[in-house]
Amino acid sequence: MTDHRRSAPHVARNAGPIADVLREILPPRGLVLEIASGTGEHVVHFARAFPQLLWQPSDPEPTALRSIEAWRAEAGLFNLLPPVSLDARAIEWPLARADAILAINMVHISPWSATQGLMRGAGRMLGAGAPLYLYGPYRQADVPTAPSNEAFDQSLKERNAEWGLRDLEQVTAEAESHGLGLERLLPMPANNLSLVLRRKG
Repeated sequence: MTDHRRSAPHVARNAGPIADVLREILPPRGLVLEIASGTGEHVVHFARAFPQLLWQPSDPEPTALRSIEAWRAEAGLFNLLPPVSLDARAIEWPLARADAILAINMVHISPWSATQGLMRGAGRMLGAGAPLYLYGPYRQADVPTAPSNEAFDQSLKERNAEWGLRDLEQVTAEAESHGLGLERLLPMPANNLSLVLRRKG
């Protein structure tokens, strides 16, 4: 039987620190939608860490969906749902509501239209006060970008001209246009940031 599980080395490094942030912002109960779940390792970690929440992984790529399902099958967690195919750019998403949304390492590894779609979808799906959590590297006005992030940005653009580090101010402005306000900005390991946005009432 073919093992479809894929693995990303960064998950072992950042899943714990991300879970520490999530512990402070997630609701006590409800459905958490992860956008661009990738290998599926993050959502397995979070489903174990937060058993009181129901976790819905998603991704637009068939290979990612197979990996997520393989990790889910191995984990056997009652609160981890089968992955759904979801492209953030789509006007219609396969879910109508969520109590929280996560997008880890998505904004810089996708076209800007995907971030626009993410904000549009989150603004539509989240109720007042519900969180949208983003994780990854960003450019900040008046803050020098780490050399490692500059090199990463260049490598991303070589892979796809539509990818690359985004300006934090541009991302938060797009969020604001869909009723999402920036609540917290937290430094994370390896020159990454956690962005906690909330749906305004």
